[in-house]
Amino acid sequence: MLFLAVFCGFLAEYQLEHKIEKDREKQFIKSLFSDLKDDTKNLDHWIENEEKGIAMLDTLFFLLDSPQLAKKNGDQLYYVARMGPRYLPFVNNSRTYDQLMNSGGFRLISNSKTSSKIMSYYTHFPWLRGMEENFNREFDDFKRIASKIFDPAVFRKQEGENATILRSDYNPALRSYDPELMKELAFYTIYLNGTRKTKLRLFGVMKKSVNELIQYLQEKYRLK
Repeated sequence: MLFLAVFCGFLAEYQLEHKIEKDREKQFIKSLFSDLKDDTKNLDHWIENEEKGIAMLDTLFFLLDSPQLAKKNGDQLYYVARMGPRYLPFVNNSRTYDQLMNSGGFRLISNSKTSSKIMSYYTHFPWLRGMEENFNREFDDFKRIASKIFDPAVFRKQEGENATILRSDYNPALRSYDPELMKELAFYTIYLNGTRKTKLRLFGVMKKSVNELIQYLQEKYRLK
């Protein structure tokens, strides 16, 4: 009888521990699900920004093609040179994922397919951070040449409230219309735009990945 009582107590304790772990798993999944929905909103915003930046850099490259063209389009040239390279690093909500990684919480996720799908989405971020670092280096080269072409006084006049950039309407002149300098700036513009287009493709892959993960978690864990 004593053995049976001890054994039943062990079973009860095991079942309680198992229930606690299942409850913790569900809480982690719910929290992660909320983070992923934040990411989908941010991805839509960043995709739109990349598309706008690519269009502006295309315009900048076109206007740098000749001094004559640049002299006729000072307003647009100053605006796209200022706004085209602008970007912010992608902000994702990794709160729950970081907690899972740092606290060993992945052991609570009993389904290996779920773990694999979560990891698959988050493996995109090292690639993205590498592209952002590459863009920063290319932007440094761009600014080095741009400082020889654009008048900083015009850039200052473009600054509006809340860090907005305004488009001028008086066709401001460049500091230099040297064709060689303009060609060099156009060269770095191509590099910047190439990196932006690569990031845009990655954002598309990430959006598909996160949407598939959200759908999977909804169905697997009956989330809304």
